[in-house]
Amino acid sequence: MKNILVPVGSSENSASNLQYAIDLAQEVDANVYVVSVFQEFSRAGTGSKLNTVLKEESENRLDYVLSKVDNKGVTVVAHPIKGGVVDGIERFNKHISINLMVLSPRSNSIREEVYLGNMSGKLLKATNIPILIVPEGEKFSQPKTMLMAFKNGSFEKKRTLAPVRKFIKHFGTEIHLLHVETPESTDTMLSVSEYVDKIKTSYTKTENATTFQAVLEHYQGINPDMLCVVRRKRGFFKKLWEKNVVLKKEFHTTKPLLVLQVQD
Repeated sequence: MKNILVPVGSSENSASNLQYAIDLAQEVDANVYVVSVFQEFSRAGTGSKLNTVLKEESENRLDYVLSKVDNKGVTVVAHPIKGGVVDGIERFNKHISINLMVLSPRSNSIREEVYLGNMSGKLLKATNIPILIVPEGEKFSQPKTMLMAFKNGSFEKKRTLAPVRKFIKHFGTEIHLLHVETPESTDTMLSVSEYVDKIKTSYTKTENATTFQAVLEHYQGINPDMLCVVRRKRGFFKKLWEKNVVLKKEFHTTKPLLVLQVQD
């Protein structure tokens, strides 16, 4: 986990979210890249002047957020990025390999009923970067326990679990696996890859209609410092992640949420 990316939106929570990322980076010896994405318009007519204004606004937003945090000796590099939010992040990731993206649940939204806002939802759905969604105003503390819930126990690539192994290495985090059998489960999904088996502190198999229901049922018994789920093209909250905006009544957590990305 050498490079952590923090996209900055218009939310007042941007500074606390960046501070969380910096505090985490200090513990794991990582660099932090903070970016603000702005949409560039056609250069015809007034487009060029407008683009200059938008870039300046993006730079000013970054300067403001950086002025509100303590970098604690961590290397923090700020970049304005032009284009769409997903395309911009993907281009950035090609130049600088990002190991973890730290997001605020509502980067631009102020609606109280929203858990995951439009920008954060787009990035979670459309990128293949591990994402840590940090509750608004959350201060970093070492995660001692993690509840990792999944329906499909097949993990073909060891690197999928890299963020989890990093937490184990630096913080001694206990990993409590929750393997959910649903009516859709197949024999392959009910097996557990050796990569997962090696990191577990405890293992629980449960039968529920959905992974979300299983999390609700077992959450209090473990009382984790962090929740971990897996986003597959066909997997955890498939229908939920089809939308960019996720309402609290559909899903929410008051703990940091680590979302591992698996291509399948």
